[in-house]
Amino acid sequence: MPQHTLTVEPIPILKDNYVWMFKTGDHSWAAVDPGEAGPVMHHLESLGEGLSHILLTHHHHDHIGGVDALRKQFDTIVVGAERDKHRLPALDVAVADHQRLPLGTEEAVVMEVAGHTLGHVAYLVKDTLFAGDALFRFGCGRVFEGTPEQMWESLLKIRALPDTTQLCAAHEYTLTNLQFSCSLEPGNMGLQVILKEIFRQTDMEQPTMPSPLGFEKQHNPFFRADDPHFARNIGLSGQTAEQVFASIRKKRNSF
Repeated sequence: MPQHTLTVEPIPILKDNYVWMFKTGDHSWAAVDPGEAGPVMHHLESLGEGLSHILLTHHHHDHIGGVDALRKQFDTIVVGAERDKHRLPALDVAVADHQRLPLGTEEAVVMEVAGHTLGHVAYLVKDTLFAGDALFRFGCGRVFEGTPEQMWESLLKIRALPDTTQLCAAHEYTLTNLQFSCSLEPGNMGLQVILKEIFRQTDMEQPTMPSPLGFEKQHNPFFRADDPHFARNIGLSGQTAEQVFASIRKKRNSF
């Protein structure tokens, strides 16, 4: 039976970012959103291996800040959104929605997921989604450039992926997002149980991802905006999914 699971390595950088890395060959790796070069270089040098690809989800500096230094050190291919190429580091490959992207021994499928920024993309490699700032555990990105309607449509695209898809988001926001989720539904005892486990992981400085997308479909409030039972629980009965999403996104902004 073919192997569908991708092995990933989260490299902590800056305050709460991850650079997600995965193998693209016997001695080569890809790095997703390297906002800082040093930790990526250290990882590769410790293995005596190279960097074949850099995948960029969007243009914010904490996602692209290490690209130029890595490019000087390695013979690497920089990939990013065609519609965002004017504000990304120089791209070797510009991609668009549904495009299949060869990555050595792997292949990525590109998903345009506008909302956080207008040119935001995510990359699906085997069973693993590198979501950037589009989706987090128990949360989603702030809507900086798009509209709540665009962000909701992007989340629906992600939600349509199989439950076994592994979420790799660009920030360790899990604890705060879950605390926000608990504030929305204080009577949800299931969330309280999960909160204890997340506290344990964060106390031990363990990454809370990868995480199965099916779990997010059950518990992430931003995935549940079209659930009438959830809307009723949080006092938004009768509102459209887009209205529920916009309301809880606004509340999360000030949480």
